[in-house]
Amino acid sequence: MIDLSKEKLELEYPCNWTYKLVVLERINIKKTVKGIVLEREHTIIESKTSSNGKFKSYALELLVHNEDDRKTLFEILGNHNDIKMII
Repeated sequence: MIDLSKEKLELEYPCNWTYKLVVLERINIKKTVKGIVLEREHTIIESKTSSNGKFKSYALELLVHNEDDRKTLFEILGNHNDIKMII
């Protein structure tokens, strides 16, 4: 079995990257993301709604400039109070 935690992701930067965000259905995801990425060009596409309607998932795509940028955005998004989960 391959241990993916020991594998390094080989990407050519800059590149487009997609983060999957899960939020409560009442959250204005566009406002939340805009406050984080500011003037960076990005797209947000609604993916799914949970069976009970409490949560929604979205795909956030934007250009990342390097590995540190990609990881920093992941951490900032993941630490935001409005975002319950990031993949």
